[in-house]
Amino acid sequence: MSEYVFQPSNVVSVAMQGEAARYPVRRIFCVGRNYEAHAREMGAEVDREAPFYFTKSAHSVIESGTRLPYPPGTADLHHEMELAVALGGAVDRSSPETALQSVLGYGCALDMTRRDLQAKAKEKRRPWDLGKDFEGSAVLAPLVRATDWGPVAEQSITLAVNGDMRQSAQLDQMIHGVGAVLMDLSQFYTLGAGDVILTGTPAGVGAVVAGDQLVGQIDGLPPVQLTLAARS
Repeated sequence: MSEYVFQPSNVVSVAMQGEAARYPVRRIFCVGRNYEAHAREMGAEVDREAPFYFTKSAHSVIESGTRLPYPPGTADLHHEMELAVALGGAVDRSSPETALQSVLGYGCALDMTRRDLQAKAKEKRRPWDLGKDFEGSAVLAPLVRATDWGPVAEQSITLAVNGDMRQSAQLDQMIHGVGAVLMDLSQFYTLGAGDVILTGTPAGVGAVVAGDQLVGQIDGLPPVQLTLAARS
């Protein structure tokens, strides 16, 4: 039996809808500006040639229904509603259709963003880590097995804050579809079970404050819910 200089962290996991077994999260990859309207609202050109990515650590994961203290180091926390794709095995790169066979499940997710820190990083052409990868920045709802949901098509994706609609689009408006993203990302990483891909957010992102209640929905999937508390 191995000994460690301190107790290792517990395995980060999220619920599977209707199952006792949980999904262990290994890594999180996020697709940037994958909806045309969102790219334009961020003042960026629409890039249809290839997706681009940033990452979140497993320690950023919290489950739907959590009460999250307003994160430190920011005065401009934004919501970004996304479809999460959870892999159950290695990606076959022979075609987008075969790549999709590696998907174990789908879920609703929030990519919470310290927008002011991200903006500063962009200005100085530095990485986005401080703006994107922090405790509580990846909120995941229970996953639904791919065999019970899909394919990704015209399902609506929405986000409401305190009952007011902020984001509303359809999944087929993604610039790069799930299969294409898996094909591209697998050129750079050995993807496998435990890897989660957040596939981008529609237009309508905006700031939230302590006391706000967020509810994100995608047709046929359990909603993702988050309440923001005062900074601890």
